[in-house]
Amino acid sequence: MFDKLRLLTFDLDDTLWATAPVILAAERRLHRWLMLHAPEAAANCSIEVMRKQRLDWMANNPSRAHDLTLVRLKTLETLLDEFGYSPSLAVQGLQVFRQARNQVVPWGDVLPVLKHLRRHYTLVSLTNGNAQVEHTPLKSCFHLSLSAEDVGAAKPHPAMFHEVARRFGLDFGEMLHVGDDWERDILPAARLGMATAWVHRQPLGGQNRKRADLCLFNLYPLRVYLAQQHI
Repeated sequence: MFDKLRLLTFDLDDTLWATAPVILAAERRLHRWLMLHAPEAAANCSIEVMRKQRLDWMANNPSRAHDLTLVRLKTLETLLDEFGYSPSLAVQGLQVFRQARNQVVPWGDVLPVLKHLRRHYTLVSLTNGNAQVEHTPLKSCFHLSLSAEDVGAAKPHPAMFHEVARRFGLDFGEMLHVGDDWERDILPAARLGMATAWVHRQPLGGQNRKRADLCLFNLYPLRVYLAQQHI
């Protein structure tokens, strides 16, 4: 099944690390920064209110909702302006957020498996989020990293997969995608003819797992399955 594989793509958030605690920590750091530099805005807008503002902005700007960095920048500019602060401060605030956003903690299986696989395959990260892989502990693992911001569309749109195939001159049958989200990762990759590995680090209960080529609780079995191709 995997003998033709030359390239592996990996989702990031909730596939290689737990995302929710990282986002919460980054939002708390940004809010503390606001308390120092725009105290009235911080006093009137909690993290939850700011989150709703972003969701509203995305609903009103669907053609740009895939660009989460832009979403945060624009809503932060609006918030600062509303309370009489210079919107230009938003760039500094965004930098504070992104620095914290990059402080991810990969699960223990991730780094050793990626380092092993990199010796045999081209590795590419694909994310709808805005973590900057080059500033994370996985900075040396991937040959290329793409985001929804880079290609103008978020998964399940296939733009990222098409861009990878174009850049490396490969057929989809030579690629495998690893991800945690059935709708955003597994289905779009499978529809293109890619092999798929569904990483579900928590029990799935009664969810259907039949269409994924591999169903994993962590990445260690992936290394085992693919190693058979190099014996």
